[in-house]
Amino acid sequence: MLTDEYRYKILKLVEAKPEISQRELAKNLGISLGKANFCLKALIEKGLLKATNFRNSHNKLAYMYLLTPSGIEEKSSITLRFLKSKMRDYKLLQAEISQLMQEAKSANAVDKKLDLNSQEAPQF
Repeated sequence: MLTDEYRYKILKLVEAKPEISQRELAKNLGISLGKANFCLKALIEKGLLKATNFRNSHNKLAYMYLLTPSGIEEKSSITLRFLKSKMRDYKLLQAEISQLMQEAKSANAVDKKLDLNSQEAPQF
């Protein structure tokens, strides 16, 4: 299944560089060439991308990927959903960091007490 994250990243990369190869797309996304091919085909089938043939500088047949009007609309929707998701993650991470800082301060205070007690002369 094609997640919003991959859909967003692919649409963003294709919009920025329509002549991007599947190999380059796979490398940028950190996925296999087969998965990149699958994702592009899925986006083409959904009508979000259009693939057109062109000849690149190596005189090999290649594709140029273009966002369709619905692809542009979907990219905007995905961008908003992706942003909201990342903002939720950010807020949760901020809360976790805050909690860890409190625990560290508390642990540090306990450590300081223990260090002070260990430096005192032993009582008999």
